[in-house]
This record gives sequence, structure tokens and C-alpha cells, in this order.
Amino acid sequence: MGKSLRQKFSTGMVAALLALPGGARADFAEDAGMGTATVLANVVYVPTKMVYATLGGLTGGFAYLLTGGNYTVAEKVWTPSMGGNYVLNTNQVWGQEPIIFSGEIIPAPSAALRTYGGQESEHSNQLHYGQ
Repeated sequence: MGKSLRQKFSTGMVAALLALPGGARADFAEDAGMGTATVLANVVYVPTKMVYATLGGLTGGFAYLLTGGNYTVAEKVWTPSMGGNYVLNTNQVWGQEPIIFSGEIIPAPSAALRTYGGQESEHSNQLHYGQ
């Protein structure tokens, strides 16, 4: 008797799944396809990004050492190589979000702007008396 009940339940479940609208199955197939494409893209992208970041980290370290500990020089190597996306998501594969392989380089403040007494001044080369 238990076997008969299980068989009826299984038959009912299969019938219910087959009765679902065709659009739901198409969305599932499309999502599964994009998920598979994302995984396959990451199989290539992730190792490439890791090698790029590792080499950038090492190069930035050498730049830091060879410039006598100048962090600004090393940061100009580290930021683009270690920044960006390490894993792609489906929105990036669809083209809805940008793929950022390299991090953004933030420009240094203008050489004309210097700090004097905690305030920026465009005339930093002038002497300030009486302050």
C-alpha cells in the first residue's frame, strides 16, 4: 500500500511539473545557460586576473624597494593591478555591468596646490609672515 501511495504521488508531481507554463521552463533554461556561460568565463578570467594581480603586486613591491620606500610609486602599480573584479557575475556576462579588469588610478593632487597650516593654498611658494 505504501508503494502505491508513493507511485501516485510521483505521478502527480510529474504531471504538475509538466503542466507548468512553457515560459517558466524557457526562463529556467535561459538562466541555466547564462549560469553555465558565467562559470566558463570565470574559468578563464579568474586565473588571468590572479596572475595579473600577483605580477602587479610583485612589481609594485620592487618599485617600492628600488625607490627607497616611495609608497606613491608602488601604489601607482598596485592600484591598477590589484583593483577591479576578481570574479565575473551574470550581469557582467550579459553586458549590464562593466567588467573592471584594472582598478582606477586616482590622480594625485595638483602640484600647484600645497598645504600650509592645514589649509590648501595656490601660492605655497610665498612666505607667510605673522601667522
